[in-house]
Amino acid sequence: MEINMNDKKYLKWYQKLAYGSGDLASNCSYGLVSSFLLLYLSDVMGLKTNIIGTLMLVSKVFDGVTDVFFDGVTDIFFGTMIDRTKSKMGKARPWMLYAQIGVSLCLVLLFSIPNMGQTAQYAYFFAFYTCLNAIFYTANGVAYSTLSALITNNPQERVQLGSIRFMFAVVTNIVMGFAVTGGVEAFGGGAAGWRAVAIICALIGLVVNTISCLAVKEVEPDESVRKMIDESKPQDDKLGFWESMKFLFTNKYYVLILVLYIVYYIMSNITTGSGVYFTKYVLGDASLLGMFQMMKMFPVIIALIFTPMLVKKTGSMQKVNFWGYAINCVLSVFFIYFAYQKNVKLMLLFMFIKGIFAGTLSGTLNALIAEISGYTYRTRGVRMDGTMFSCSSLGIKIGGGIGTAAGGCLLDLGGYVGKAVEQTSGALNMIFAMYIVIPVILSVVITVILGFLNVEKANRKWDEEHAKEV
Repeated sequence: MEINMNDKKYLKWYQKLAYGSGDLASNCSYGLVSSFLLLYLSDVMGLKTNIIGTLMLVSKVFDGVTDVFFDGVTDIFFGTMIDRTKSKMGKARPWMLYAQIGVSLCLVLLFSIPNMGQTAQYAYFFAFYTCLNAIFYTANGVAYSTLSALITNNPQERVQLGSIRFMFAVVTNIVMGFAVTGGVEAFGGGAAGWRAVAIICALIGLVVNTISCLAVKEVEPDESVRKMIDESKPQDDKLGFWESMKFLFTNKYYVLILVLYIVYYIMSNITTGSGVYFTKYVLGDASLLGMFQMMKMFPVIIALIFTPMLVKKTGSMQKVNFWGYAINCVLSVFFIYFAYQKNVKLMLLFMFIKGIFAGTLSGTLNALIAEISGYTYRTRGVRMDGTMFSCSSLGIKIGGGIGTAAGGCLLDLGGYVGKAVEQTSGALNMIFAMYIVIPVILSVVITVILGFLNVEKANRKWDEEHAKEV
């Protein structure tokens, strides 16, 4: 019996674009928070970066002793809830649609901190930051990621969806890099300017998310695989929360992709959070932020255009991602050298070149998770896409929380003083390390993880073995 799951097309071109635009909506909120919230809190509200960073970490990651695991549990919880949802809209779409309302509301409130005592301001920030991430952004993000597995059974279409959505993410981040600070000034600067920009981002996110959600529909699992599944195995709708957790963390590929997400977003949040400080204090020109954002993001668009073709030609997302990141790490040596020289032109050039090689990963992450979900479906007989895709939101928030918290704490450790016209050499060196050196180290870690993420090979092997039995 020959199995071919690549032939049937499930999506029209406009549905692919509509789905991808969902990342425009999410990055209007996540991008504003990850890139600019720390600056708003430190330089506008006068709050201390180390306290902000600590509160962000406590909010994002909760364990029994230091509250480091709560936010992670909510991700898996919402994933499980999505798997159990039965409605006319399907499993994931209702969560994606309605959670965005809370995202937009919390975004506005975060950039509208009232004039009151600093302790009250810290508490206000912590409350709405936690609501944004632990509840609304989690539900929306897990549902959105899960949709890529539920609206098509075609692996190539999933890669295309991943590429398109990250193109929207990249363009959104580039535009925000140029537009946010200028928009703040255009609306009068200070707290009022930041509040106006937050309202605009919230409204854009609400409208675009609705379009993205309603333009697609969910489909049934691939019949050729379903026929080979042992029906005596436990069914997904009968799995309890803790049993679902066991399924997740005994799947080595889930653990690998989760760790990859965490490391990736630690790197991303340290970089994005320190970018405005690097251009303002190290290079002496804050207006360069937009250019650096563009040179960081634009090559990803180029990479994403070619990623589906490269994956199809090599037959492996792992090969494309591993070698792309390996080359990126080699090129980073030159990037560090020119950064020490403060040679902006050559920094931008090498940022652009190495970004092309590293950019393939962005377009394949969701497709890889779908493959991991398919591995669970094959080996355990359960379809738990929502729970499986919790790794994306869980990894984003644990990694983002650690990255943002580390950013605030490292700035304080380096001696950074908010509202100061000039910073000490220790603060400048720390900012340099955050934006230039630490991301390179974490890129090496990502490359190693990618070397072990061979889930596609495992799925093909299972299909070949069980096709002979049918």
